[in-house]
Amino acid sequence: MRILFRVLGLVAGGLALALLGRDLFVLAQSGNWSPIDVGALWWTVHPGSLQLAEPAIARHIHPFLWDPVMLTVLLSPAWLALGLVAALLLLSTGRRRGRRSRRFGS
Repeated sequence: MRILFRVLGLVAGGLALALLGRDLFVLAQSGNWSPIDVGALWWTVHPGSLQLAEPAIARHIHPFLWDPVMLTVLLSPAWLALGLVAALLLLSTGRRRGRRSRRFGS
């Protein structure tokens, strides 16, 4: 499980860096900062699932979870959201404890 989380964290981190690079490129070309948000990226990738997410979350889980919580996430910059997901995945893997050397006794 540790390897899976590490790989997913590295992929999410790479995507976050790519999206940040895209946003910086648009900034250099146009002169105004307009990062792509999570909702626009989700709509580009798979619009049907975004349209199904609202009624599924609002009806089956809780309406509060959609309106202030998910809308805040959907309006946040995509590189920031993916960067946070990458950081959480990489931090959840923890550090491997190294073996103690038996060369010097004990």
